[in-house]
Amino acid sequence: MAIRPDRLHFTGNDEADALLAEEPLALLIGFVLDQQVPVQKAFSGPLELKRRLGSLDAAQIAGAEPGELDRIFREKPALHRYPGTMAHRTQELAAAVATDYGGDAARVWTDAETGADLERRLLDLPGIGPMKARSLIAILVKRFSVRPPGWEDVTPTHPTLGDVDSAEALEAYQEKKRAYKASLKAAHAAK
Repeated sequence: MAIRPDRLHFTGNDEADALLAEEPLALLIGFVLDQQVPVQKAFSGPLELKRRLGSLDAAQIAGAEPGELDRIFREKPALHRYPGTMAHRTQELAAAVATDYGGDAARVWTDAETGADLERRLLDLPGIGPMKARSLIAILVKRFSVRPPGWEDVTPTHPTLGDVDSAEALEAYQEKKRAYKASLKAAHAAK
């Protein structure tokens, strides 16, 4: 049975952190936005998007006029360094959640029959690649106790946001992430 933490400590803003734990779509949108911006900026985006739209409803976002959603993302302060691209990716994500999961983003993981199925469901979402899927799995396993059979086979062993349970842990994670990426780059360069 899944539990829900009262917040995910990704932003330093209590309201934004609570939204990430309360609304599964907010967590997924945060991951879509987690690209070429600090973690804090990416995961604060869902709260600001909710403020600007009035809600985080997958069907509403999916059905929004693209130019209007683009405008909402560009409104100062912009929701992302690349607001147009991220408005488009967020709309694609919302459309997939609305179409494939009846608008209920939590079904991405609550309906997963196995760890491999969970990984596939995450990878099938627009804007979620292998690294983000693994980090999401770690969060679901460690913070929400989502553990379908075989979860151990798809849960990463390297540091992820799943290890973050405080502001201090976020700082430590970001340092470990930089070191991990540097080791991958060094290994790739050595080939």
